[in-house]
Amino acid sequence: MVKPKTSAEIEIMREGGHILAGILNLVIKKIKPGVGTKELNDLVEKLIKEKGGRPSFKGYKAAWAEHVYPSALCVSVNDEVVHGLAEPNRILKNGDIVGLDCGLEYKDFYTDIARTVAVGRVSKEAKKLMAVTEEALGRGIKKAKAGSRLLDVAKEIQSQVEKNGFSIVRQLVGHGVGYQAHEEPQVPNYISNDFKNIKLEKGMTLAIEPMVNAGSWEVETLDDGWTIVTRDGSLSAHFEHTIAVGEKGGDILTIL
Repeated sequence: MVKPKTSAEIEIMREGGHILAGILNLVIKKIKPGVGTKELNDLVEKLIKEKGGRPSFKGYKAAWAEHVYPSALCVSVNDEVVHGLAEPNRILKNGDIVGLDCGLEYKDFYTDIARTVAVGRVSKEAKKLMAVTEEALGRGIKKAKAGSRLLDVAKEIQSQVEKNGFSIVRQLVGHGVGYQAHEEPQVPNYISNDFKNIKLEKGMTLAIEPMVNAGSWEVETLDDGWTIVTRDGSLSAHFEHTIAVGEKGGDILTIL
């Protein structure tokens, strides 16, 4: 059962989301060739602690994973779709694109955010991929209004992505968020009968997160047990916001 949040609970999530968005913006300002992924992760951990929160990704145990996730920040480079590890020997290079995904527990409520950014000068394809993915997220959020159906959001995202020649990752979806880091419902980015096409209610809180590949939609998991990459080696982009379903569309909680 999907339980809408109260107005007071949403305001706590908005406070946490505002903090999380500010932290991600500071991390993005550090992105340049030569920066190490561990340096970015250490900054996130420091800032979250200063704000009185807890990084919800660090120590997270997924049902399908053998080990807990070791970092506060997921850093996914180029063909890495999500869950890239922030390790000391990983250095960003000119021309890379990097997905930054971070979750926060604040006053017992969870929010989640992700953006993909350029490292130095990147290709035209990379720029288009990032722009289309971000636009697809925005269109999906607008559809997340009371009275609409969950797959209305998915249809809008899928349409924007595919008309631009890219593909939606199908093995991964968004999710409910708030009381836990991951709640019901699953929030797909494509149309499928595999998902419950629930009616959206005001106060439902969702993490909407299109993951878009330049090539095929197929992905696979690396030997580290966490990093998910495109099977064909093509670039991938990932954008995410935590939203509350409203009367006229999604109310973005992870924003400054």
